[in-house]
Amino acid sequence: MLVTNNFRRSHAAKSSLARAAQSSLAALALASLLPSHAAAQTAPAAEPEATRVEDIVVTGTRIVRDGFQAPTPLTALTLEDIQNTSPSNNIADFVNQLPSLAGSTRPANSRLNLSSGQAGINALNLRNLGAERTLVLLDGRRSVGSTVTGLVDVNTIPQSLVKSVEVVTGGASAAYGSDAVAGVVNFVLDKGYEGLKLSAENGVTGQGDGYNYAFGVAGGAAFAGGRGHILLSAELAHRDGIFQVDRDWNATGYVRIQDPAWTTASTTPRYLIRRQVGAANSTPGGLVTGSAGGVANRLRGLYFTNAGAINQFQYGALTFPSPAGAAAPTLTQGGDWRVNDSGRRIGLDPEDDRRGVFGRVSYEVADGIKLFAEGAYNKQEVFFNAGPNLSTGINLNATGCGTAATAAAAPLTCNAFLYNTLGPARLAGITGVTVATTAADLPFRGVDNKREVQRYALGADGDTEMFGKRATWNVYAQYGRADLREQLRNVMNNARIANATAAVFAPAGNAAGYAPGSIQCLINVDAITTNNDPACVPLNRLGIGVANPAVAGYALGNPYRDEVVEQYNAAANLSVTPFATWAGDVSIAVGAEYREEKIRGFVPAEFQPTPTVDASGRPTTSNAWSVGNYLPTNGSYNVKEAYLETVVPLGAGIEFNGAVRATDYSTAGYVTTWKAGATWQVIDDIRLRVTRSRDIRAPNLNDLFQGGSANSDSIRNPIFTPDGANGPANYAYSGFVTGNPDLSPEKADSWNAGVVLSPSFLPGFNLSVDYFRIDLGEAISTFSAQQIADLCYLQSQQAFCDAISNDPIRSVPGQPYLLIRSQPFNAANQLVRGVDIDASYRLPLDRIFATSQASFTLRGLATRYIENLYDSGVPGTIVLDSAGVNGGQTSTPDWIFRVSASYETPSFSITAVGRGVNAGKYVANGIECTTACPANNPNFFTYDDNSVSGVFYADLNLTQKVDLAGAEAQFFLNITNLFDREPLLLPETGLAANSTYSDLLGRAFRVGIRVQTR
Repeated sequence: MLVTNNFRRSHAAKSSLARAAQSSLAALALASLLPSHAAAQTAPAAEPEATRVEDIVVTGTRIVRDGFQAPTPLTALTLEDIQNTSPSNNIADFVNQLPSLAGSTRPANSRLNLSSGQAGINALNLRNLGAERTLVLLDGRRSVGSTVTGLVDVNTIPQSLVKSVEVVTGGASAAYGSDAVAGVVNFVLDKGYEGLKLSAENGVTGQGDGYNYAFGVAGGAAFAGGRGHILLSAELAHRDGIFQVDRDWNATGYVRIQDPAWTTASTTPRYLIRRQVGAANSTPGGLVTGSAGGVANRLRGLYFTNAGAINQFQYGALTFPSPAGAAAPTLTQGGDWRVNDSGRRIGLDPEDDRRGVFGRVSYEVADGIKLFAEGAYNKQEVFFNAGPNLSTGINLNATGCGTAATAAAAPLTCNAFLYNTLGPARLAGITGVTVATTAADLPFRGVDNKREVQRYALGADGDTEMFGKRATWNVYAQYGRADLREQLRNVMNNARIANATAAVFAPAGNAAGYAPGSIQCLINVDAITTNNDPACVPLNRLGIGVANPAVAGYALGNPYRDEVVEQYNAAANLSVTPFATWAGDVSIAVGAEYREEKIRGFVPAEFQPTPTVDASGRPTTSNAWSVGNYLPTNGSYNVKEAYLETVVPLGAGIEFNGAVRATDYSTAGYVTTWKAGATWQVIDDIRLRVTRSRDIRAPNLNDLFQGGSANSDSIRNPIFTPDGANGPANYAYSGFVTGNPDLSPEKADSWNAGVVLSPSFLPGFNLSVDYFRIDLGEAISTFSAQQIADLCYLQSQQAFCDAISNDPIRSVPGQPYLLIRSQPFNAANQLVRGVDIDASYRLPLDRIFATSQASFTLRGLATRYIENLYDSGVPGTIVLDSAGVNGGQTSTPDWIFRVSASYETPSFSITAVGRGVNAGKYVANGIECTTACPANNPNFFTYDDNSVSGVFYADLNLTQKVDLAGAEAQFFLNITNLFDREPLLLPETGLAANSTYSDLLGRAFRVGIRVQTR
């Protein structure tokens, strides 16, 4: 759905988070995925006071009150759920299967985030509102981010000790502060565990690649007569990288191409979806995309293979026309569409090494007072093939090459490799040749990120008696630190690659003393002595297997940025029951928190982009590297908070839950958040709930203080036409992004309303249906280079045109090189609406077979996304609805679903899972038509096919329990993507699949053993 920008923020939906007693999980029918943890209809009997070791509460509210029924939907995943249905040795992969999570950052879709430092992390994203708007907690406390944007990498959670994962899909800023706009994911550790458990597993894909393994050990023991407890764990995990996309689904040339016959007056589709389409703008050994002198572009289409062999590129039946002087074709159907294989010479899966340790000790110093200390250290190294060193617009000087020049007496203007490869006959009359290559002779670009994340906490908790009732309290101080190295490998140094490419024959008598006729870098044999670089190695761009390997050491480099992110946090919380009404006890929770976030960065001067100004005197940069032009980020802020929350029974089965939080940011100022909710137990079988809340996300360190990251890439010309009248099809550019210290907090108004059914006539069945509506305003957003170009060229927005200028050094006639600048603003609005459905049925088979100790559980989770409207905030721009779109990470399918069926006995269990998304659109602003297409509209493009299929995957897990020398052992086999289904395919060059909602690796196997003693 597409609407105009008169959509306003009149919507409200942010259900408040709910922390409830274990009995509330049963009533909500959200207790588990497996039989041994199926939802029940009534609360379990209370433990005797003497044996109670801790309050069992779930995320969402600070109230600690047995039997509290939370107004906000909550999904609880137990340890058995994770073990029996997790698709990998990483808990994030399992959590991300929940339909309420959409668009999460995973290694599969973050692998090309070359300059952001996010490659390889697992960050959770509720409602596709952005991972930075989902608050991730560990035992109810914040954790330091693993990136400068504050994203918590789930890899840092001590997975061997996770007891449950609680996902609350509603705003919780009143309870937990900033970032809980879409909800909260809380990882709960088994802090009272006693015994020893070991685990070992490995896996591989059905293609024989992607080998991985993991080991874990955890132990806990009581001491001092039970007053003390110690808990330790250690984990090691490794994953081989897959450095080529060699899957068949990525080799069919499934691509969107512009109809070469289309004009702005056409009534036929502008874009066509076709097979056997490939890139015609470069080849692994170099492709001539244009030539000057004589007949223009006379040499276009020559391409070079092994040892410089010359071939003529066959452009096929469908390609952009290329008359003399027009832009070179960028895509072709048929012909030599397979020649450019850069889409397959790129990584499919990163190499990943993780290791972590965790320790906790607690001691009850007095009745009701327990002290604790805990610490964690995690290290991760991620390496990935980020694709070839693509270069377009390489200008090789041919002046004089087609004369009677010889190797011994060639003019310095003639490129020596061009002369040797093409010869004087072909070059006669040619003054210049433009080449594009995916550089098969050069090493691939690599992402080599390292993260060390530490977390330490000291605190105390306990219970006492206040107002004649039990009260609980806790205080803690916590320090977190993330040491980040964001490094790229083998990326091009712009100046040095240019020096190496400008290779000429050394003239006789050259000052440097090189042998006459030998091929040297022009800078070393020209008449200018101040530009010499003895280390320069000439680079042959024309062929495969022709480049001097020493070029890599000269022209490629490994730029990096070191950053240290620190978080200081202290808080105190108290939950009391000060009085009662006619309907029951009134509970109140109060608390205060102080938090400070800091970042300091370092980039060696040799790797930083050079500050400069453009022709209008505006600041910009001259990038030293093709990508990875890092600048250090430095800054800090602090926040002081206090909150009050209450639960008031009103009688007739109705309970009110409300909260308010006062927050003061040193940078963004003061803000108030609140929530108001109620539950109504209409009858035993039916329960209603509703929540209204105001939530915030404050600007993070990156939003405020980003020193500037620069990248070099290309964008599509928004006004391109096949005749080339409006410039080339694509523009190369250098982008530069800085922070904005004047940002204010984002604000979200949310509603959540639902019903829970637990029919007494069908024991074991539970159903919840919840409607959510989240209206995010003043959202912090940074426009991409493509968006800036679109807003300038298509919408004539002057503010965005001002952000674009030409680089006078790298621009050439007919091919400008752009400089594009941007920074974040509180400009955007987003509205997300949908419905969550959760149904489960548990059947103990002893009801049917008297001697059976088995059970069967069926569980279904689904989310129907009704709208996901995004308004950039720029007047005159359109609002796009990404709901029902399957075209990328920011898209949101109409339906995301997961169904599991489990059969379990005391010694064996089998679980089958079906998961996927429904079919949808390719792009939100696409209009599908075949004839009588609407008039050309720069905001709505026409397609002959704007549909993308859905996808359904089946997984299978088998677990056998045995007695192993007195210990309980589990042998398990997990098969992911049992039927080896393809990913959700997209008509795009490069990776032709949706990497967010798809399984890219195909069928995968994982086997292992878990051993536990108590």
